[in-house]
Amino acid sequence: MRSFLYLFVTIATLALPVAASAQSGPASASGGEPMEIVVLGDSLSAGYLLAPNEAFPAQLERELKQKGHNISVINAGVSGDTSSGGLARLDWSVPPTADAVIVELGANDALRGIDPAATRSNIDSIVARLTQRGVKVLVAGMLAPRNLGEDYAARFDPIFSDVASAHGALLYPFFLEGVAMKPELNLSDGMHPTGEGVSVIVKGMLPLVEELIGRSR
Repeated sequence: MRSFLYLFVTIATLALPVAASAQSGPASASGGEPMEIVVLGDSLSAGYLLAPNEAFPAQLERELKQKGHNISVINAGVSGDTSSGGLARLDWSVPPTADAVIVELGANDALRGIDPAATRSNIDSIVARLTQRGVKVLVAGMLAPRNLGEDYAARFDPIFSDVASAHGALLYPFFLEGVAMKPELNLSDGMHPTGEGVSVIVKGMLPLVEELIGRSR
């Protein structure tokens, strides 16, 4: 836990620009046939210690519906999950009805100092298998704690952009963009976003999620 808090303290100057990995434009508000987005993640997206309506999937669904999208966002987050856990439960966590998936995994890998090669393999397998199923993917990235050393960070940080690029997925470089290192947007543990913090994340990701919807339609 302490090393995850260290992540917030040491990466403030490493904020990455939010960019998509492909050229499709954002989807217009469309209503129409219902769509289903699954958020495959850990406690950061699952809504640790938050009311269900404050969690990332719930807030994202509300924002999308306000913009006219006929969307259900499914919370498939498991607190403490690593990339290997996400891969192991992929088939039952992402049902055949899913049109798109947001992959938010990797924070616990870094927290535990798991070999970045293993994390890369797991994230790549998740995105590859979803892509093979015809499911569109948005990869939400994470950054490594700097107390693990420059070599670890150099091996961990590029995983998400590399995987997204390899499979033509969309990329949001840092899931906690705009929230990390801001006490007013995090719970008392300094690690997990408050409901207001989740709202900041949702607003930051919304344009890419709309692009994800456009690809899925």
